[in-house]
Amino acid sequence: MLRPSLFAAPLLACALFSCKKTELPPAPLQSGTVPIAVTDEGFTPSKVRLEKGKPATLVFTRTSAHTCAERVKFKALNVDEALPLQTPVSIKVPTETAQTLTFTCGMDMYASSVVVE
Repeated sequence: MLRPSLFAAPLLACALFSCKKTELPPAPLQSGTVPIAVTDEGFTPSKVRLEKGKPATLVFTRTSAHTCAERVKFKALNVDEALPLQTPVSIKVPTETAQTLTFTCGMDMYASSVVVE
């Protein structure tokens, strides 16, 4: 006698109900001052989209003492800044050219990005 597989049920349900992968909408294009919260989970938002040619400054504020993200590093920009608890730290981001910049915590455990487009 054939026994139904536990793995077959979700596949059958998707086949019957046309399951689709839900994609989140892209983050909006921003310019000016963009706040970044530094929490126990890392950087929020973790991806920032900036408008090419418009001045932009990211303002990092560490809100948790229980995180390894006590610094923020932009290797491509030679930036390595301390993030004191509850103190905003501003970093200007060059937006003259389209590019993707990665920023990380001091230990490279949390990685996020800035996309200039």
